[in-house]
Amino acid sequence: MSFQTYFLILLGMGAATYLPRLLPLFFLSQRKLPQWMIDWLELIPVAILAALLAPALVVDSDNAIDLLRPELWVAIPTFLFALRTKS
Repeated sequence: MSFQTYFLILLGMGAATYLPRLLPLFFLSQRKLPQWMIDWLELIPVAILAALLAPALVVDSDNAIDLLRPELWVAIPTFLFALRTKS
């Protein structure tokens, strides 16, 4: 492939990455969102973190649930500390 083809692919990938982030910001910055939607949007990072961490903490390499994994037992006091300090 030529340099021009690579450059166009790079520009297209950049636009595909940037536009989904820019468009909601552009359109929603001019509007006042209802409080219920703001409250709902604030829960998204917590839900994503839980979805990423939960399988890593309880599922072993054989794809079986193992509640005796050391990672889970280390995560429990960490979670309690985070709750107590509200961080």
